[in-house]
Amino acid sequence: MRRLTYLHILLFTLTAFSTLVAGAMQRGVNPLKEPFRLYEGLPFSFTLMLILLSHELSHYFASRRHNTEATLPYFIPAPSIIGTFGAFIKMKSPIQTRSALIDIGASGPIVGFVVSFFASVAGLAYSKVIAVPSEPGALGLGDSVLFSALSRVILGVPPEGHDILLHPVAFAGWIGFFVTSLNLIPIGQLDGGHIAYAFFGRFHRFISITLVGVLAVLGLVYWEGWLLWSVLMLVLGFSHPPVVYWEMPLEPGRRLVGALSFFIFLITFIPMPFYVAG
Repeated sequence: MRRLTYLHILLFTLTAFSTLVAGAMQRGVNPLKEPFRLYEGLPFSFTLMLILLSHELSHYFASRRHNTEATLPYFIPAPSIIGTFGAFIKMKSPIQTRSALIDIGASGPIVGFVVSFFASVAGLAYSKVIAVPSEPGALGLGDSVLFSALSRVILGVPPEGHDILLHPVAFAGWIGFFVTSLNLIPIGQLDGGHIAYAFFGRFHRFISITLVGVLAVLGLVYWEGWLLWSVLMLVLGFSHPPVVYWEMPLEPGRRLVGALSFFIFLITFIPMPFYVAG
């Protein structure tokens, strides 16, 4: 196992604190005037950190299983409404086979999805349906197919003029689904890009270019953030490093894992993640 460095510990600690502050602010706490109330951010912070950690450690252990050198997770603290820009690991040696590429690429999203699912179910059970004043400028959250279905099963359909006030744990689950879908977009070297490369090889680049165009269109029609995401994908590039033994066939079980990953992408993708009420 790779050595845990001071940088890993520092980034993890800072991200735990920044998500704690973000969670407290979501509860109406002013962290400068009421630092003694920061504990109110714990449900959100703990759940989100657990989702991110489970995602990245799954990548790490899948890499070790296939003799691919990788770093331990680096967390990214950020002054945002959720307190982080996520986490990542760095691959430091080539991936040997397409089956290994499926395992490494799909492990993080699948495990993160499972943790997000249970967080969403638990959090929605403590969420409330409230009357929403018709004030323009309020920030709203879009729903994926899965999160919408869970909300309806657990809380029912909110009546006219009402909406769901998410418990912090449910909000962390929502973010977990959103992060899962972002990672599973089949572009470049995203997790979904790894899976697409294992399936389609040289057609991976065409798929990446096409989907960047789709994201740009979604940015014009639904949410401007997709435009930024498409630009980021252009900057990061469409190429994917080759696996060492491409000729080794993709095992049937790994094909099922890849298909499951793309299904998870479809049910967690949100065309308009955020919107401003007009």
